[in-house]
Amino acid sequence: MNYPMLAAGISVLALLATESLAQETPAQEKPVLTVLTYDSFVPDWGPGPAIKAAFEETCACDLRFVAGGDGAALLARLQLEGANTDVDVVLGLDTNLTAAANATGLFAPHGQTGSFDLPLPWQDANFVPFDWGWFAFVHDKTKLATPPASFEELAASDLKIVIQDPRSSTPGLGLLMWVKAAYGPEAAGIWEGLADNIVTVSPGWSEAYGLFLEGEADMVLSYTTSPAYHLIAESDDTKAAALFAEGHYLQIEVVGKLAATDQPALADAFLAFLTSDAAQAVLPTTNWMYPAKTPSAGLPEGFGTLITPETSWLIPDAEAQAIRQEALDEWQAALAR
Repeated sequence: MNYPMLAAGISVLALLATESLAQETPAQEKPVLTVLTYDSFVPDWGPGPAIKAAFEETCACDLRFVAGGDGAALLARLQLEGANTDVDVVLGLDTNLTAAANATGLFAPHGQTGSFDLPLPWQDANFVPFDWGWFAFVHDKTKLATPPASFEELAASDLKIVIQDPRSSTPGLGLLMWVKAAYGPEAAGIWEGLADNIVTVSPGWSEAYGLFLEGEADMVLSYTTSPAYHLIAESDDTKAAALFAEGHYLQIEVVGKLAATDQPALADAFLAFLTSDAAQAVLPTTNWMYPAKTPSAGLPEGFGTLITPETSWLIPDAEAQAIRQEALDEWQAALAR
């Protein structure tokens, strides 16, 4: 320990007092847990602030959210940073990306137990689901009284739509998988039909939905739960999700801890907290998705007004990874014409 130079003539008593103060142990800093997540999770209107406040009450720690673009961009960042990343937890990948994420070797087993209220059984050693929903095209009922009831009807119309880039956005990638799951070898033809309907391909969900609300498009790729936001938060019942006859694709959003984290116990505690009643009750009216575990108080009343698809699509994660490039090539080829 270094001490400052003392003035000549200082008393021995003063010297001893100075040494005593200098040797006192400084206050311990709180441990920090860094969570990489998508942009719409962290604003005041998102679930981030409430999740942060509630978790910090239980952990004696500092929870720091880092926004990293949309879901697919999170994985791209991790693949670039590798084991040198300073991230402890990643929140916001989905099942279209978990196989690729597992293949990096960067994630550690979560060790969590318990069941989830999901449309399909859940088994993944490294990722824990925290919410889910169906993709859908959202429209304004006052401007579009009779929405298309399938991709084929949408492609045959002159409606303008906004979608997200599948290379950076989980909804964008989900749309590719939706078309691929529902149409198989005919997917390329569906994209050829949709190409002239697409007015903008945005990097992420927030930009796309904002353009729709500004009147730049008739419909936007979002979720069946999006109208609940307008109904509950704004008392606005003009927004609706179009029900497609071929069914709707599921998105299950997940959280996982990094193997290189220097806060493994804290990361485990956060994963457990995220599926607790305290956190799950926050998600329906902040992230506007279905919780992975239904809160004890149930779902908000407005969720009972939402459409429920008869057919749910979800390509297994390994298969989704295998066909991702083919689906992306079909999409790019159609939009390039």
